[in-house]
Amino acid sequence: MTLEDVLSQRPARAHLDLEPRDLLDAARGLFEAGFHLASVTACEDDDALRVVYLFVDGPPDQRIEVHVRLDARNPEVPSLAAVSFPAGRFEREMADLFGVVALGHPQPRPLVTHQHWPAGWHPMRHEAARAPFDLDAAPFPFNPVEGEGVYEIPVGPVHAGIIEPGHFRFWVVGETIIKMKARLWFTHKGVEKLFEGRDVDEAVPLAERISGDSAVGHSLAFVLAAEDALGVAPSAQAVRERAMLLELERLYNHVGDLGALCNDTAFSLGQARAMTLRETLLRLNDRVTGHRLLRGALALGTTTLRDLPQRDELAGIAERVNDVVALAKANSIVMDRLRGTGVLARADATDIGVLGVVARASGIARDARDAHPFVTTRAYSTVTEETGDVLARFLVREREIAVSLAMIDELLAGGGVTVTLPQSARGTGTGIVEGWRGAITHRVEFDANGRLARVKVVDPSFVTWPALAVALANTIVPDFPLVNKSFNLSYAGNDL
Repeated sequence: MTLEDVLSQRPARAHLDLEPRDLLDAARGLFEAGFHLASVTACEDDDALRVVYLFVDGPPDQRIEVHVRLDARNPEVPSLAAVSFPAGRFEREMADLFGVVALGHPQPRPLVTHQHWPAGWHPMRHEAARAPFDLDAAPFPFNPVEGEGVYEIPVGPVHAGIIEPGHFRFWVVGETIIKMKARLWFTHKGVEKLFEGRDVDEAVPLAERISGDSAVGHSLAFVLAAEDALGVAPSAQAVRERAMLLELERLYNHVGDLGALCNDTAFSLGQARAMTLRETLLRLNDRVTGHRLLRGALALGTTTLRDLPQRDELAGIAERVNDVVALAKANSIVMDRLRGTGVLARADATDIGVLGVVARASGIARDARDAHPFVTTRAYSTVTEETGDVLARFLVREREIAVSLAMIDELLAGGGVTVTLPQSARGTGTGIVEGWRGAITHRVEFDANGRLARVKVVDPSFVTWPALAVALANTIVPDFPLVNKSFNLSYAGNDL
């Protein structure tokens, strides 16, 4: 199939082999046709390097893989950064971990590797051995803002709360933030390397632990990718149960975020009510799966649950959510703090390519449950707000909780649900699910022995983190915790 065939026929799945010189024109054509870049995967074959670009669109669900084969001695591709901001970040990650150079990249500096990493060491390459780190490396070279009255505020990487490490550098005048730079990858664990050589059963627990609060999202994306690659079709009941677990994960996290936003406006009553409800949801998770974070329920071709939620308890949860939201909305101080704070304009959100709650709060109606469904329910609807501020992100969470409760109720009833199953075994596969932060994408390749040769993981935080700095421009320093919490991105999911 050619690029022209893809653009004219819009198949559900397609595989294109291109020369590096043809990549940029092909990417332009796909972007102009409405496709988005979901992942970029570097793969090391026996005699060459190969880069796989996954372009997606939907509905209806469409996934186009563009494969570009490179000389292993001099791996170079033309940069797509000029036509896609996410592509530029994927390219920098690929340069750090595989040594693939994106020619013409406007910012070719390291992304994943910190200054103490060994020069020229690419840990995802097969021949990469352990290398000594430079413990006396120079500090990270921030690009400062200079001028009268400008001063810097460093925050992290070690924080006052029980959260993961990340460094934030602010340049401010008075209390107004002129610029913020986030430095991440303090928790890089080599997760994608850890997948190599495992069988599926061994790999699911690893996928569950990529980002602890997204155990279902990541393990489900991985299992769907493996089933897609191996042609394994789960039962309709298992698919419905998976969808229910995904919504249970969305529920406890969204409820927790509503409480945390109340906390960051010093509204302790709202936080207390939300955290009490979150505990109720965690106990429900434990009853359903045997784990408060919903681990251990997913496997290749099947799902194992200990119990099911009761439909009457869903109504009680909805009532308690409404109570928390009503308290917050009735408090004028809370609403004043949320409204107009940390605005991410729709144009900026589009250019950056943000996903999930952040995108939908800026008016972008993008949701993998709609674009790439593995199950379809009547209760689902895409929730959007237009103002792009902290209040919009609060309201998206509130409304999505109602959608999730309605979806779980319909899934428990069992009627009106359409299941989408894989078609055939190809040895490679993709899984895309709408985690509570946004779309999670896994791409897998198996070797001849049925073990994993390559797993590429994209957490929505990787794509969305750069938008936080944009939303913070011209806000004030005391609003940073509030804006940051309204994004609530994952350090572990980004750092991998």
